[in-house]
Amino acid sequence: QVQLVESGGGLVQPGGSLRLSCAASGFTFRNAGMSWYRQAPGKERDLVAAISWNGGSRSYADSVKGRFTISRDNAKNTVTLQMNNLKPEDTAVYYCNAAGGRYAWGQGTQVTVSS
Repeated sequence: QVQLVESGGGLVQPGGSLRLSCAASGFTFRNAGMSWYRQAPGKERDLVAAISWNGGSRSYADSVKGRFTISRDNAKNTVTLQMNNLKPEDTAVYYCNAAGGRYAWGQGTQVTVSS
């Protein structure tokens, strides 16, 4: 059974930082491209960042380039999202999944950027 457990969200002021983590199990993590997505209230879920199976390739949505960094640890089956210089428009529930949203979504982690 696939499990995706996101953590690390919270309330932060504009310009602040957060580090999100995702613990994955139930599939061969080391072979899977992984992604972070986010969904703001009333909006569709959007792709934020993606990383290839070995970390050699990374891509980002234009809105987060230069501020967010995706990384992974295949020994621990985790993928992280370091978020710096956060803006109010980054407020959303953040989810991880294999590339293409292959598996059932986890509960996500709420990120709120507000002064």
